[in-house]
Amino acid sequence: MLRRRPTAWWALALTCATPFVAAADLTVHVETAAGAPIADAIVYAVPAAPIHAAPGARYVIDQIDRHFVPRVNVVQAGTAVDFPNSDNIRHSVYSFSPARVFSLKLYAGKPTDPVLFDKAGLVVLGCNIHDSMVAWLLVVDTPYFARTDRAGIALLPKLPSGDYSLRAWHASLTEDEQIVQPLHLEPGAAALAHTLHISAPLDGPESPAKAQ
Repeated sequence: MLRRRPTAWWALALTCATPFVAAADLTVHVETAAGAPIADAIVYAVPAAPIHAAPGARYVIDQIDRHFVPRVNVVQAGTAVDFPNSDNIRHSVYSFSPARVFSLKLYAGKPTDPVLFDKAGLVVLGCNIHDSMVAWLLVVDTPYFARTDRAGIALLPKLPSGDYSLRAWHASLTEDEQIVQPLHLEPGAAALAHTLHISAPLDGPESPAKAQ
């Protein structure tokens, strides 16, 4: 069941600095209007031409103590994801999300084949046996992405000069509610500072079926 939580103001503060070079380290601060850091937000910069992962790219989402680990994930489009089951009970991983519909039947240990995620978008994961098991996998068309730490900070290193769509997403938001901001990096730019405030209802899906 979806629960409506109070409307909140979010702030996205952006800074980058590495003077006189064609690529810059972009440090992104994600925080509330009151200055409280927001952890586990995904920040990514999408260039004009989408960039898919190199062949053979792999990622792992484990299942431990009836939880997906990590719970919030991001991969580049074209990445194959393994879903090992480290519990002593069987799980069944599935998603109804348009970006990737799939179902792994009940299993223990490690499935033989990974699941390929070759389309950008938000994928909500669940287990057919344990409704409380929910995780999010954001598939992006860029290698420039990071997840914020406990201080609400994400680092996008060596971001080449050019035009981007800078985006930030959190599991409390739908894919359509994510922050989107144009970003232009001049060659050799010494610094970039920007603050963005948005207001969004913080709905947290409790099950993959309800989140589609």
